[in-house]
Amino acid sequence: MINSTINELKAISSEKYKQNVIRMGIPLESTIGVPTPELRKIARKIPKELRTKETVKAFWVTGYHEAKIIGTLLMTKLNYSKQEINWYMNKIESWDLCDLFCKSVLINSKDFDYYISSWITDSRLYYKRAAFTLIASMSTHSAISLNEVKNYLTFISNNSDDDRLLIKKSISWALRELGKIDEQAKEASITVANELLLSGDKNKIWIAKDALKELELLIRVEGRSRLISSKSKMGQEALSTN
Repeated sequence: MINSTINELKAISSEKYKQNVIRMGIPLESTIGVPTPELRKIARKIPKELRTKETVKAFWVTGYHEAKIIGTLLMTKLNYSKQEINWYMNKIESWDLCDLFCKSVLINSKDFDYYISSWITDSRLYYKRAAFTLIASMSTHSAISLNEVKNYLTFISNNSDDDRLLIKKSISWALRELGKIDEQAKEASITVANELLLSGDKNKIWIAKDALKELELLIRVEGRSRLISSKSKMGQEALSTN
């Protein structure tokens, strides 16, 4: 099945999309050139009885970026040990796969808080990005208290001095998503962002400015559980009726 799926991917590949993937930093030999929506269609066609750990690993072992995405999409209902998770994390070569792995697999793990606290100080690019991606993803998946929000904000405050763009973007993302939980979370997130802004550290200042562009525009709209941007279509409609 793995070989036939790879052949199917090659048959529908696009050289233009392949070049886009390469620009993300994925090696030429590791990409076929198929957009994620097509990969999702292929993953959905795989029979339930074949959605096993063995199948997932076989996809990842091919080394192809697209095969790893398909494998990740098959992992959602499977349970993995910390050792197994590390095996997969060591094979991630791009931010999009890192984020998908977090949002599809790690967020459903009982150990996700362990991964956040363990990886947030990790020097490895995708481990550290994964920690912040999990904070961002968790805030949209779970009902969390203000104390929990403040704990995550402390993680952000203490680990925002990284100069790598992929890390800075993930920190800003986590800060913005926490701020969308409710008004109190928004206020706490803005406070942390302002502290970063006044830190004198260029990386923290970049993160703060990027996050504040959205945080300061967040409003509550009737019928929505989370805050949304006042610049969004729904936000503008809500403001126009007030």
